[in-house]
Amino acid sequence: MAEKFEETAIIIRQEEIADDIYSMWLHTDQIAAHAKAGQFVSVYCNDGSRLLPRPISICEIDKKDGAIRLVYRVAGKGTAEFSGMHTGAQLRIVGPLGNGFPKKEKKAFLIGGGIGIPPMLQLAKELNCEKQIVLGFRDELFLMDEFKKQGKVYVATEDGSAGTEGNVLDAIRENGLDAEIIYACGPMPMLRALKEYAEKNHIECWISMEERMACGIGACLACVCQSKDAHSNVKNKRICKEGPVFRAEEVEF
Repeated sequence: MAEKFEETAIIIRQEEIADDIYSMWLHTDQIAAHAKAGQFVSVYCNDGSRLLPRPISICEIDKKDGAIRLVYRVAGKGTAEFSGMHTGAQLRIVGPLGNGFPKKEKKAFLIGGGIGIPPMLQLAKELNCEKQIVLGFRDELFLMDEFKKQGKVYVATEDGSAGTEGNVLDAIRENGLDAEIIYACGPMPMLRALKEYAEKNHIECWISMEERMACGIGACLACVCQSKDAHSNVKNKRICKEGPVFRAEEVEF
């Protein structure tokens, strides 16, 4: 079982990088040293009335300086609290949690949609292969400079304001792209479409599933997904524990 740590992390810096999208660098003693692409941390509010932690994917890892970067959307009172915090403030976090992405040396699609985009950045930095990065936004772009340093970037926007008008599959088709393996994180409709695309084109596919979580350690069973595991009588898996990364054909949407 992978090690996890509970720490009091210190905010190094924080900024708003798009409308209601925040980037926060945190100094940690142990989590940065053990984290890998695709994992997440549970972040606790300082307001005692909000007991459950907020799971946030790790965007970047700086092992040399013992820091992790979280990029998150303000979606409720907990993340609104985080967004108002400044350099030097402290947060209780637990991690690294989850299994992360397997890293293979195959021609790859790295596909992110919405707030599923940030965790693909660390994966892009860790992969040693030909990378085609396909990012889907509603409208406003973020993290583009960072991704462009890691490979060729293709963009899809719902309103057509940048790149291909439509979704990530529209961008793949419009640009005539192909790959041997897919890594993806994003909303369920996107993951479902990519699973079908991978099956049709016989491409290995790994997906990171976004889901509301409570405990973050697999105890509460609040984030189970249906599984095709033939060796288990209980055909479900806990996204926070067995995931959030799965081989696409392992799960049913």
